[in-house]
Amino acid sequence: MPLLKFHLYKGRSADEVSLLLDAAHKAMVHSFNVPKADRYQIVSEYQYPYLQALDTGLGIPRTEKFVLVEVVSRPRGRQAKVDFYHNLCVALDKTCGIQASDVMISFVENSDEDWSFGCGRAQFLTGEL
Repeated sequence: MPLLKFHLYKGRSADEVSLLLDAAHKAMVHSFNVPKADRYQIVSEYQYPYLQALDTGLGIPRTEKFVLVEVVSRPRGRQAKVDFYHNLCVALDKTCGIQASDVMISFVENSDEDWSFGCGRAQFLTGEL
């Protein structure tokens, strides 16, 4: 945990998606200090016009490499989130050639009772995690 959901335009190869997911996982582990084996990622791909992401009037250019990342997580501190924004953009640029202007990130926070990792138990509540 956290659960990272990636919304991408169609057209990337499986290798490109794997590199993107690996880079994002490393940024998440570094920013939130979670175990390396704590990896939950979902990729959804869209053709235009089924994904549209304008710049909210900020003058941010978007390309076909655009990535929208939804982070579903327990509450994280402000600085950890800011660090993640930065670390993810650096990692995606370095690893995948995705510029920071093509990365949008949104957090959806929930609480410990909102997670079951399997076996019909709430592991955060039972103390297993």
